Amino acid sequence: MTQSKPPKEDLDGDKSTPPQFSKWHPGNDKSPHPHTSPALNSQEPMASDKAKPCELNQDKYDADENVKIICLGDSAVGKSKLMERFLMDGFRPQQLSTYALTLYKHTATVDGKTVLVDFWDTAGQERFQSMHASYYHKAHACIMVFDVQRKVTYKNLSTWYTELREFRPEIPCIVVANKIDDVKMTQKSFNFARKFSLPLYFVSAADGTNVVKLFNDAIRLAVSYKHNSQDFMDEVLQELENFDLEQKEEEVPDRAQHGDTESPSPS
Repeated sequence: MTQSKPPKEDLDGDKSTPPQFSKWHPGNDKSPHPHTSPALNSQEPMASDKAKPCELNQDKYDADENVKIICLGDSAVGKSKLMERFLMDGFRPQQLSTYALTLYKHTATVDGKTVLVDFWDTAGQERFQSMHASYYHKAHACIMVFDVQRKVTYKNLSTWYTELREFRPEIPCIVVANKIDDVKMTQKSFNFARKFSLPLYFVSAADGTNVVKLFNDAIRLAVSYKHNSQDFMDEVLQELENFDLEQKEEEVPDRAQHGDTESPSPS
């Protein structure tokens, strides 16, 4: 069946064809592998080389900086499926699941720099129509998803958006219309995004339409926000983060110096 393209404004001028993904079966590879993406502005296919298994430890990732992207929306709108479509193409990224959330780690290249991305998924907590404040803490961008085939999930966007702005009033937010298997859905009028001047993406976790573009754009927005944030609390947190890094850098040569000067204890 020939698939029509979503409206121009949602593709943002991207004329590339939807990415094709191999089907991933849990258990094909028992060892988790970190996922390193190609440059975000590249059309090259993802690297398929397997990395050595490692602990879910941020210190093990060689990255220039870190950003956090959260997903919001009602249950069963396809948030987890979208992440799996983007991240799990034949291998498993580093992930950590708890009763409250699933954390995916992903590395990407933005403007020549390696960025470590923490994707936070709700893991069912959204069924309470609210998230814990810690979920929003230090987030740099938000992906807010609704199901075009379930009207109630669209109506509930206002609830999620209100809560998002309560905790993170300035971060960029992308509205995502998922499950556009019926292309007629892309012709419907979804005014929520326009009302709040938010970008709207029509995507399909089932066949991959616009999924890669969505996440790549979200990463770029997160990095841009982190560099240009006008939020006072973000500035304070960034200063504290820089202070901690400086302290760690000072401790390393100190320990090395003590190690050189200490004499062995008598036996």
